[in-house]
Amino acid sequence: MRVAMYYNNNDVRLEEIPMPEIGPGEILVKIMASGICGSDVLEWYRIKKAPLVLGHEITGEIVETGDGVTGFKKGDRVFVNHHVPCNTCHYCLSGKHTVCETLHTTNFDPGGFAEYVRVPWINVDRGTLILPDTLSWEEGSFVEPLGCVLRGQRVAQLKPEQTVLILGSGVSGLLHLICAKALGTGFIITTDICDYRLDMAKKCGANAVIHAREDVPQKVMELNGGRKADLVIICTGAYTAFIQALESVDRGGTVLCFATTEPGVDLPLPINQFWRNGVTVLPSYANTAYDAKVAISMLSGRLIDVKQTITHRLGLAETEDGFRLMAEAKESMKIIIEPQR
Repeated sequence: MRVAMYYNNNDVRLEEIPMPEIGPGEILVKIMASGICGSDVLEWYRIKKAPLVLGHEITGEIVETGDGVTGFKKGDRVFVNHHVPCNTCHYCLSGKHTVCETLHTTNFDPGGFAEYVRVPWINVDRGTLILPDTLSWEEGSFVEPLGCVLRGQRVAQLKPEQTVLILGSGVSGLLHLICAKALGTGFIITTDICDYRLDMAKKCGANAVIHAREDVPQKVMELNGGRKADLVIICTGAYTAFIQALESVDRGGTVLCFATTEPGVDLPLPINQFWRNGVTVLPSYANTAYDAKVAISMLSGRLIDVKQTITHRLGLAETEDGFRLMAEAKESMKIIIEPQR
């Protein structure tokens, strides 16, 4: 079968590898749509494992089921989560599923930029959901990134009356914006260094946008009646954004680190100031089965429109072009790979 083999952001080759063979409890899925995630183009993170087939935002059709599979059959339209927890360890039983060691080591075979993937039994059991007929393949490919966004907003306790500042107007930033709007958040500000992305944020409902090279904390106060933001969501790995976040959060507010920096980077956290002002700084990584189910419900219920973020639909042989566009972060947003063409 054909796959897009990743060597680096500028070298993604169309190659042939054997079709994966499934075992008991497993399923074989024909991939219909696979989104390129911003994490796919983090070379410092990906290149150490290259060459490999990336892609984890997938939807597809079951073409084969292994012995013992129940609840799924050939022809079912499905979403599959690549990372799933064990549900039995100390962390899972404490409700902290995304730090489970199993979640960090599970995946499907190979990656989503392939014609087919083998889904291991644990992913079948804990990470596979039926995709409603009302959702297109490409809409379903948003379940994983949308689930991550929903989890982040849940742990940050987003409330409708809050002022929200989103640093970075890439795909994750826009999904945070769209979800916050759907939940009734009244005033949302986004930032970016790219005018194209700021324009996209306006189209997706941002109440105000700020060029990231401006004095962001001061501009937030000017836009928000002299107050800083109740919730600051960091959606870019740029170090300057993390500093802006710490300087832009209001008393009693929260900074959500949805993105991360490169390894080894430390932040100058003003402990005394944050202690006095009751500021919370917290991370959010991945999603749970609960979040994926909520994402499917929101998408199928038409509570949000994710299609407005799609700028490119490419065939498998064009995956390298998609990686280049994503890495450049200029006039592109969500890029969907369609492996069957």
